Amino acid sequence: MNDVDVSNQIQQMVRFIRQEAEEKANEISVSAEEEFNIEKLQLVGAEKKKIRQEYERKQKQVEVRKKIEYSMQLNASRIKVLQAQDDLVTSMREAASKDLLNVSHHKFQHQHNYKELLKALIVQGLLRLKESSVLMRCREDDIHTVESVLHLAKEEYAGKAHVHPPEIIIDHINLPSAPSPDDPHALSCSGGVVLASRDGKIVFENTLDARLDVIFRGKLPEIRKLLFSQVAA
Repeated sequence: MNDVDVSNQIQQMVRFIRQEAEEKANEISVSAEEEFNIEKLQLVGAEKKKIRQEYERKQKQVEVRKKIEYSMQLNASRIKVLQAQDDLVTSMREAASKDLLNVSHHKFQHQHNYKELLKALIVQGLLRLKESSVLMRCREDDIHTVESVLHLAKEEYAGKAHVHPPEIIIDHINLPSAPSPDDPHALSCSGGVVLASRDGKIVFENTLDARLDVIFRGKLPEIRKLLFSQVAA
């Protein structure tokens, strides 16, 4: 083999080696680019997932805050409605108390037959206590009226309870007077009586104010239903 052949053979081997190197370099480049793209997609996907999770978390926080705010507003509205209802019921109770004063007022006593009412209240108290001797309190303004019906009240009780007429002692301590506009917070009584056993262990308050309280409490569900049924619906 001469020098020319050797030179040609060497050049051929060099071209082959260069071609192999270029192909290998291309393979490495392609592989590296594919890995880079895959890794890039994974990073982008992970970041998207992170962003989506953060968005969902914040969205849930916003929804929770909205629910809390709505609930607070709803509760505040309910409280306002309930307060308005209570104010209306209270005003009705106060109006009834003012009307109750007319029953025992000296100008209207005959019209409302307060004398007969006092007798009935005394009899009712005696029937509740069932004592042979009782203490009784009334307003100073009612002492003469009470004394005028006391005998009839005792006889009526005795007939209903089938017992002897009881002893009724009018206490020297009087019930408070009627409410005064000059001192609306002072103790007051619109009329009626309070009866107690002689030892004071049993007390039955049968004043007009106490009767109104009993009736009002008993009728309160019905009153609320009549006034606020449309609101509840």
